Amino acid sequence: MSCLGIRRPNNRSEKRRDADVHLLEGRRELTEEAGYEHLGYCWPTWKKWAVLCSIFIVQLSMNFNAAVYANTSGMVDHFGISEFVFKLGQMIFLVAYAFGCELWAPFSEELGRKGILQASLLLVNLTQIPCALAPNYWMVFVFRLLGGLSSAGGSVTLGMVADMWEPAEQQFAVAFVVFSSVAGSVIAPIFGGFIQEYLSWQWVFWVSLIFGAIAQAIHFFVPETRSTCILDKVAKRRRQTNELANLKDPEEANIYGPNEMRGSFWERLSWKEVRTLLWRPYRFLFTEPIVGLLSLYSGFSDALIFTGLDAFGMVMKQWDFGTVAIGLSFIALLIGYFIAYALFAWRYYYDRRAMAGDASNIKPERRLFMLLFTAPLLPIGLFAFGATSFGPRFGIPWIAPLITLGPVGIANFAIYMATIDYMVAAYGPYAASATGGNGFCRDLLAGIAALYARPFYNRIQRGTKYQLATPTWILGTVAVFLAIPAYLFFFHGEFFRKRSPFAQSLAEERDEKRPERLEAITRHTTPSATPNHSRSNSPGRVEKTSGKQRYNYNISKRHSGVESMPASRRQSLTDDVERQSLR
Repeated sequence: MSCLGIRRPNNRSEKRRDADVHLLEGRRELTEEAGYEHLGYCWPTWKKWAVLCSIFIVQLSMNFNAAVYANTSGMVDHFGISEFVFKLGQMIFLVAYAFGCELWAPFSEELGRKGILQASLLLVNLTQIPCALAPNYWMVFVFRLLGGLSSAGGSVTLGMVADMWEPAEQQFAVAFVVFSSVAGSVIAPIFGGFIQEYLSWQWVFWVSLIFGAIAQAIHFFVPETRSTCILDKVAKRRRQTNELANLKDPEEANIYGPNEMRGSFWERLSWKEVRTLLWRPYRFLFTEPIVGLLSLYSGFSDALIFTGLDAFGMVMKQWDFGTVAIGLSFIALLIGYFIAYALFAWRYYYDRRAMAGDASNIKPERRLFMLLFTAPLLPIGLFAFGATSFGPRFGIPWIAPLITLGPVGIANFAIYMATIDYMVAAYGPYAASATGGNGFCRDLLAGIAALYARPFYNRIQRGTKYQLATPTWILGTVAVFLAIPAYLFFFHGEFFRKRSPFAQSLAEERDEKRPERLEAITRHTTPSATPNHSRSNSPGRVEKTSGKQRYNYNISKRHSGVESMPASRRQSLTDDVERQSLR
C-alpha cells in the first residue's frame, strides 16, 4: 500500500500466478484485464454517450447552482444587508465547493461513482429549501456553505469519463463534460436575469431545486461505471452461479473483485482508511507537480475571468442594458465556448487520424498543443474588453464589449480542457482525485475573487473615464504572465512528469500490464466474434448471430481495425494507449 492508500505495482513483490488473477489467502482476484468485457470501456458507443448526456445535465445543474446566486440581489433590500455581506454568500459557496470536490472525489473511487453522485445531488437539492424559506440572511449563508460542501463537481463526472474511455480515446468525452461545466456558469445569468426581473429572489432557489431534482432523476438510471465496483459484482455473480449450479469449481468459488480482496465494506471504511481517502486529493495537489502546477494555472486564469466579468454589468449599463439584457449578453461568452469546443473537436479528429498510424513518437504534451494558440487569447480578450469599456460617450457600439467576450471564452475553455485532459490521462482510475485539485483551485480562487472584484473596479481611478478600463488592463497584464505555463508545460512537460511520483508509478503499472491490456482488447475483437465473419459452410448463407456475438461485434466496432491491422500497426495501438497515458 502506498501512502495514498492505493496499491502500487512492485515487480519484485507482486508476481502474478497468471495473466488473469492474483492469489491472496486462497482468493483469486478478478483483474481489469480478465473482466475487460464487463467494464465501461466495452460498452456500446450509444450507451457511453447516453451516460455522458446524463452527467452533462448533472454538471449543468451544479454550475448553474453555483453561479445563479448573483441573481438573488433582492436579498440586499429584503434583509437590509450590505453589498459586501451579500457577496459573502457567493464566496462561501465557491470556497466550500472547492473543498466539496476534494471531499467526494476519493470516495467515488472507493465506493463507486453512482452512489456518491446521487448522495451529492440529494444533499445539494435539500439545501435549496432552507435558502428559499430563510427568515434571515445568515440562514442562507449557512446552507450555501453546506450546499457547496455537498457538491461533488466535475471531479466525479470526469472520473466517469476515465471509467469508459482509454486515455487515447477520451478527448471527445472530456471536452463534452468540460463544455457542460463552463456552459452551466453561463446559462445561470442568462436564465437568472429573467428570474430576477419577473420573480422574487426566492425563486432562484426554487428553480435551482427543480433543475437539480430533474438532474438527479435522470442520473438515477445511469449504471455504475467504476471498474472495481463492476468487477466486484461480476465476481460475486460468478461465485453465486458456481454455487447454485453445484459446479464445485474451486477457481470460480474463490474468485473475488478488487474491493472484496481488501475486506468488507466497514473494513474498507475504517477511520484510518477514511483519513487516507480524504487526504489523497490534497496529497496529489501538493506532491504531484502535474496536478499542483496545472491546477494553479487553471485556477488563476479562472479567477482573472471571474474578476473581469464582475464588471460586465457595470460596462453594459452604459448602454442602458437592464437585468434581462445583461443576462442575455452572456450568450457571447457561450458562443466563445462553442467555438473552442469545435476547435478542440477538430484537433482531436486530426490527432486520432495521426495516431492511427505510428504513435511511437507522440508525446503526452501533445494534449496541450491547442494552448499554444488559445492561451494568448485571454490577455487579448481582456485588453480588448478594457478598451471597449469607455462606453457610448466615445462612440463605441454596444456590441463591441460582447465581441471581446469571444476570445475570453475560447481561452477559458481551452485552459480548463487541456489541463483536465492531461490529468485524466495521467491518473486514469484516480482521475477524480487528480482533477479535484483543478476544481479546488478554480473554485477557491474564484470564491476569493468574489470579494475583491467589485472594490477592485470601484476604487481604481474612481470617477474617471478609466475607472472600468484600467482594472481590466491590469488583469490583462497578469494574464500575459499566466500564458507562460502553457508553453512551459508543452516544451518541458517531461521534466514535471518525472517528478510526479504517483503518475510515474501508474505509468510503470501500465507498462507491466501492456501485453495483457492489448490481449483484453483483441480477445473481444476476433473475426469469429463479429457478424461479418460468422458464416456457415454453405456459400451465401450467414449464420444467425447470438447475443454474445452481437455484444462482441459492438466491442469490435469501437476498436475497429485492431484485427485488420498489420502487427506493427497493432503495436502502435498499444503504444498509443500507453504513451498517451502519460508515461
